[in-house]
Amino acid sequence: MKTILIVAAHPDDELLGAGATLRKHAKAGDAVFACILGQGAMSRTDGSSQEVDRLKNQANKAGRIIGFTDVRFSDFPDNAFDTVSLLAIAKAVEDAVKAVKPDIVYTHHGGDLNIDHRLTFQSVLTACRPCNDFAPREILTFETLSSTEWQSNENSAFRPNRFVDVESEMEDKLKALACYESEMRSYPHPRSPEGVKILAQYRGLESGLRLAEAFHLVRSIVR
Repeated sequence: MKTILIVAAHPDDELLGAGATLRKHAKAGDAVFACILGQGAMSRTDGSSQEVDRLKNQANKAGRIIGFTDVRFSDFPDNAFDTVSLLAIAKAVEDAVKAVKPDIVYTHHGGDLNIDHRLTFQSVLTACRPCNDFAPREILTFETLSSTEWQSNENSAFRPNRFVDVESEMEDKLKALACYESEMRSYPHPRSPEGVKILAQYRGLESGLRLAEAFHLVRSIVR
């Protein structure tokens, strides 16, 4: 059995990026933990503490569908991670990594459009330095619809080198995403059920699979 930790900036990122793969881990008997760093709602015109609480409830409900062992929340400001120190964010990630001691960590692509995603990636690398006794064996990054693909291609593009067959897990991913009633959108927005499925089909085309989630392997330590 492996221990898995996904570190995401906002509620729903954990599912958009790797929901089906995490479901696959859970079905295989792995212990799957989520660490969600940001509030996820306060930057909106109608953002409120009540909406933040609703998002946490939705995240827990979605996590039960995927099979999370636990969901840990921090309260860093939505779309404003750059207004707090990187050290503070890294320490929150480090606390989660120390508590879970994961074999594998999944997190955001470091070149995403969203500043919170980029700083989450940097915080994960900081918290998971190989000198730490609890450092994971693998770190993988995922793509997040409505952020990764909206970044300029002149910047650091997401270049996947690992593809996971998620044909059997896609329906559970979509069911879990439906828990995020305020976050999902109507097609042709990329953060729609159709958009999620289209991306999985495209990644499947790249890898000879019907449906796939794609990742970039940042680090692998073999002992």
